[in-house]
Amino acid sequence: MSLTGLFLVSFLVIHVGLNACIWNDLYSEDNGEMFNKSAHFMGSTVVIRIMEWGLFAGFILHIIQGYVLESKNLSRRGKGYAINPANKTSRWYSRSMGLLGTLLFLFLIMHVSHFWIPSRFGGMGSVQPLAEVEYNGKLYHNLYAKMLDVFQNPIVVILYVLGCISLAYHLAHGFHSAFRTLGVHNNRYLTMLKSVGVWFAIIVSLAFAMMPVSMYFGWVD
Repeated sequence: MSLTGLFLVSFLVIHVGLNACIWNDLYSEDNGEMFNKSAHFMGSTVVIRIMEWGLFAGFILHIIQGYVLESKNLSRRGKGYAINPANKTSRWYSRSMGLLGTLLFLFLIMHVSHFWIPSRFGGMGSVQPLAEVEYNGKLYHNLYAKMLDVFQNPIVVILYVLGCISLAYHLAHGFHSAFRTLGVHNNRYLTMLKSVGVWFAIIVSLAFAMMPVSMYFGWVD
């Protein structure tokens, strides 16, 4: 669970960096050129495509592990605590990782259906192909235009923001918990990892949340 979690954390760093290319439009008004070219590189490079399927395997394994772990915890506990210590011994989100993980799983399904499926399987069956844009005589999928279209729906934007909030709480506990499970028990290191985990959760989740918000309010277009 810890290893797959840290693997997915590394993916988040890459994903948020790639998606942040949309904000290049704030400075150069490139209409998504940098983002589209970056997305094209990720989607057309053989090594990246192989790693992409490894990523899906990591997601599936992490989800299964999470539900198995939650089931074991519930079966061992048997029933609720006689006295609820509330936040005196642990934070509510550390006790709600199963719920947060489920919300993230539902968010992932929505996110994949919005962007990954059209970019990989557009034109097959009922999947609408992505529009194309030309840069220097070469055609690219206009994933930037797809994002602009998807994030004009306020309900979708709200759901994405809620998904990012769930991600923040999930990371706030999961980041340092993964290192603890792998054998880090020194209090000094754990305190540092908790701080790093909280800041990582806030920065990454806020960056992801600001993407649909930026497009909805027309800060980038």
